[in-house]
Amino acid sequence: MHVEVYQAKADFFRTLGHPARIRVLELLQGGPLPVRDLLAQIDIEASSLSQQLAVLRRAGIVSAIREGSTVVYTLATPELADLLGAARRILTDMLADQGELLAELRAEVT
Repeated sequence: MHVEVYQAKADFFRTLGHPARIRVLELLQGGPLPVRDLLAQIDIEASSLSQQLAVLRRAGIVSAIREGSTVVYTLATPELADLLGAARRILTDMLADQGELLAELRAEVT
């Protein structure tokens, strides 16, 4: 692989590296949503949501379609839902391992 490929992968994951962006992607797994619905389910200011959506749109991670005065967002590819599911499984396993370690540490104290 060339350095450019690694850089592209790093840029992709960096784009995902914001909690609001992850929340948007999780919400869009259920299907297209208008901005007003995203805003109602994410606890951030409208201007901040707009900025985060613009980052995702520029990266090609989400698509936006105007329907009258409403802008509706959707995942650019269904594989993004697979990626989010894989991340959830990995984190669940990691946290389970940490829980076991915490239980062992607590048992040592008693």
